[in-house]
Amino acid sequence: MINNEKQHSSTSKNPLRVLVSGGGTGGHIFPAIAIAQEIRKRIPDAEFLFIGAEGKMEMEKVPQAGFEIKGLKIVGFNRSNLLANLKFPFLLLKSLFEAKKIIKQFNPDIAIGTGGFASGPALYIAEKMKIPVFVQEQNSFPGKTNIILSRKVNAIFTAYPNMEHFFKKTKTFFLGNPVRESIVKGLKDSSKAKRALGLAPEKTTILSVGGSQGSRAINNAWLRTLPHIAENNYQLIWQTGKLDYKSITEQTKNTVEQSEGKIQIREFISDMALAYSAADIIVSRAGAIAISELAAAQKPVLLVPFPNAAEDHQTKNALSLVQENAAKMIKDSELETGFWKALDEICKDEALRNDMAENIKLFAKPTATQDIVDEILTQMNLS
Repeated sequence: MINNEKQHSSTSKNPLRVLVSGGGTGGHIFPAIAIAQEIRKRIPDAEFLFIGAEGKMEMEKVPQAGFEIKGLKIVGFNRSNLLANLKFPFLLLKSLFEAKKIIKQFNPDIAIGTGGFASGPALYIAEKMKIPVFVQEQNSFPGKTNIILSRKVNAIFTAYPNMEHFFKKTKTFFLGNPVRESIVKGLKDSSKAKRALGLAPEKTTILSVGGSQGSRAINNAWLRTLPHIAENNYQLIWQTGKLDYKSITEQTKNTVEQSEGKIQIREFISDMALAYSAADIIVSRAGAIAISELAAAQKPVLLVPFPNAAEDHQTKNALSLVQENAAKMIKDSELETGFWKALDEICKDEALRNDMAENIKLFAKPTATQDIVDEILTQMNLS
């Protein structure tokens, strides 16, 4: 499975050189960083180089995590505006040339990809140069790039079971998505978490998160729904995101004041483990990493997939949980009329909540990062 020319031995005098590529969104970037950090823990003298897309968030996040990154001039294929793709073939060719130059200079022993614009060219060139390639696929419906790349890679690590119909069975490992260590280790008893947040331990508590940027559709649903929280004696922790926070706090000022701390509106939640712990029900988008964190928290969830995600992968992620009775789902288009009904049904049905919390455990892989690195190092004869 491993090409002998590039195999790195633990007895080698040269440090292990690891090429990592993934970006565009946090869902691609943070797993890539987590895997690199775990390898660095195991092999402190390992050398790393990330390849990302110029102008994308990985160019900021990767250096913040202490790794070097080089950018390619590459963009994604625009499915909604085909004319915008006229430059795509030229940018792709240029990115392949740039990737080859970077990889030849760095001369890695292995290449790891987590998806994103730059991952395709970087891993394609790495594979052509006979470098062992490993892919981590976060979603239940993989992107076309990873499907194409999977034919010749050494292993594909998936976050969902039954992915063998996309990838070769002998190369596919259901190990989960890397989840932030602070989430896995920071979960607390629900009553203690509620008290820490100034909430009543005995009251049903809803946590609403819309991703790092927030979700306007979910925010608007809450603006219509907020009076029901006090009427039903529920509690709410509502992360709005940066864009809507000021407007929402102004519109809800009186309601929030009258709730005496039972409705808490935050622009951003820094201690997500505490918020997850306090929640009895969670409302969330259905991004791959969000779902992995929700599974680790083992709480009942109402998923609201972002409808404009590439290849509608958030809906497919959500349906994977719905089919196992591990979550409920409501579409963006149904929020205006159906949001409160769907949420209230979960709040009032304790047996349903218990079933969902139990079933979502199937998707919980708290040791995903370690397991992925274990398999990489095993295949490289470095374990």
